[in-house]
This record gives sequence, structure tokens and C-alpha cells, in this order.
Amino acid sequence: MSFEMFIPGKAFFGAGVVSKVVELIGNGVKKVFLVTDENLVRHGTAKRLEQILEAGGVEVQIFHEVEPEPSVETTDKAAALARNFGAQAVVGLGGGSCMDVAKAVSVLVTNEGSAANYQGLGLVKKPGVLKIMIPTTAGTGSEVTFTAVLIRRSDGFKGGINDEKLFADYAILDPELTMTAPPKVTAASGMDALIHALEAYTSIHATWFSDMFAQEAIRRIGKWIRIATWNGKNLEARSHMQYAAYLAGLALVHAGVGACHALSYPLGGMFGVGHGIANALLIPYVVRANAFSCPGRYTNVLKWLGYVDEGSNINVRDGALLCAEALDELLEDLELPRTLESLSVGITSEHFPEMAEKALAVSRPMENNPRPFDKELCIKIYEEAMK
Repeated sequence: MSFEMFIPGKAFFGAGVVSKVVELIGNGVKKVFLVTDENLVRHGTAKRLEQILEAGGVEVQIFHEVEPEPSVETTDKAAALARNFGAQAVVGLGGGSCMDVAKAVSVLVTNEGSAANYQGLGLVKKPGVLKIMIPTTAGTGSEVTFTAVLIRRSDGFKGGINDEKLFADYAILDPELTMTAPPKVTAASGMDALIHALEAYTSIHATWFSDMFAQEAIRRIGKWIRIATWNGKNLEARSHMQYAAYLAGLALVHAGVGACHALSYPLGGMFGVGHGIANALLIPYVVRANAFSCPGRYTNVLKWLGYVDEGSNINVRDGALLCAEALDELLEDLELPRTLESLSVGITSEHFPEMAEKALAVSRPMENNPRPFDKELCIKIYEEAMK
């Protein structure tokens, strides 16, 4: 086995570390473009960060129009404003959507054209301006990944700008900032982190290095996600989830994700279903389909989730299938949707062929998956997930 090992950027963890943002920006930066959303403006979190920056002698322009499933068009609008403002740094404050847009804006300040021009792998020509990511949910790991996932409104295509130039220079992991996230957001984002770790662990590109991060993330999420969801003021639970999401992001960077992510993209691109919700809904069905491609690994996941004792001698065939059941029970405990029909967004079986084709077009996750997927299998999983 041979593989690369790296940890991009520098991260700071702990309650209250958001106050370090001015120190990280440095004396040479006087104009900061802050990317966030309306919820964080309404809750006062964005204002608090603006005040911290302004107290440090920094001029701030806030962009708060990021959607739950961010678009190329919104990103282009933000980039135009950032260029006109003369932004020397971009700060992403929020969930994965805000951070993805912020990372894209950072490189669009220095690269011409639309974000759509860079959807793909390694297409960004010039480094962006300084970028600092501050997650307010424990989920996407966008603060440590090199991807910005965006939807083109023109055709519903959902794809990522994937380039090492999108790595954040700094990540600020302050679990106190996640405490205003409501239960549904906490649960969906936490499941997203879990699926990052699970799919990285079962990826054909998994390594000893990525396994280390994936295993620890799965253990912590299995223990703390229910508490963080239903007792959101519990700082210990929030801290473990914030740290686990970062670890899952590191696992993702090194090993990639799999078929669940690819299958979830059409739900976001065609029907506007949130990324975490889409992934969470599909993961039990994908694990069941993948079960016999790496049963030992799924049995390990079952144990790390706390579903069975780690010392038990469970048959790996049974363990792999039980892993799917354990994930389904977790969704039930978190009160997240478990069928496509329950989403009530107009999905019918007539959409499945198109959804399957779009899922297969998300080639990198599909290529990482331990079991090869074809159109027939994609449709089968959508059918199973329907009701």
C-alpha cells in the first residue's frame, strides 16, 4: 500500500476561538468579504463576527443570500460584489452551503468568469485570496475539503469545483456557534458527517491514514449525535460533533465518498432536497446494496456506532446487513425522513431513469464505491427508497 498524507490548512478548536479571526487575518488585510445566510444574520451570529472584525480595524461587507442548496448564479453574484469591494480575504460563516460559496468566491476574485467554468477537477488557474472557514453546523466538513458544490439553475446540474486551491487557509471550530442549530439541522448535518466517514472508510481508496480519521469520527457521532440533536445546549455533545465532522472531512479528503453521495445529488439538483437529508435518507439502502462488497468493514461500522459490543464475534454477513438496519434506526431516532415519498417534493418513479443517469454522471464518488453501480442498480435503490 502506498498513499499520500497531508492535513490542509490550520485549524483551531474550542469554545470561544472565533475571537482569533482578526489575528488570523493579519495586519495586511483591511477588507473582508463575509459570506453567510439570512438565518445567521437573524440570530445575530453574523453581526457578532462583523463586530469582532471591525474592532480589529477591518472593513467588512456581508453577503447573506446563500441558499440551502447554493447555486452558481448566487455564487457569481457574490463574487462580483467581492471583486467590486476589493476583498483581500473571504470568510465563510455557516453550514456547508455558506462555506462552499465562500471558497468559490475566494478563487473567483482572482479568476475570471463564472463558477460554472470551474465545475470539475483541477480547473482553477490562480490561487484565491485568503479564506477562513467558520462552521456553525457539525456536518459537511467543508472547512477542510477542496470542494464547493453548486447547482446550475439553468439545467439542474449539481457539481463541485474540485481543486486544491479551494482548501481553506484557516478553519475556526467553535462548538458554541453550533448551539443555535435546531434539531433537524443538527441531525441532518450530523448524518452528513457520519456518511462522509462511513463512505471514506468503505471507499476503494481508503488507506490506513484515512481509516484513522473515519473510525474516530464514526465512534464520536454514534455516541453523541442523538444528544446533540435533542439536547442542543449540551456543549460537550456539540464539541464532540464539531470535532467529528472535521475528522470526517479529513477522511473524505483522503479517500473520497461513494454511491450515496452520487445518488443524493439529483435529489438536490432536481427537487431542492437538502444535502444532509438526501444522504441520510439513502444511506441504509446503499449500505444494503454494498453489504457484501466489504462486509468486514460494515461490521466494524456497526460496532463503532455502538449497535453491538465491539468484542462480539458477530458473523460479518450478518454484521453488514445489521449496519443498514442500525442506520435506519438512527434515522428514526433523529426523526429524519426515511422514504422519498415522505419528502413530498413531487418525486415519482417516472423520474428515476433521469435521476439514475445524473447520479452516474457524478463519476468520482461512483468510482470510489466498493460495488460498481449501473443505471439498473441506481433505479432499484430509488425504488426501494420510495416507500
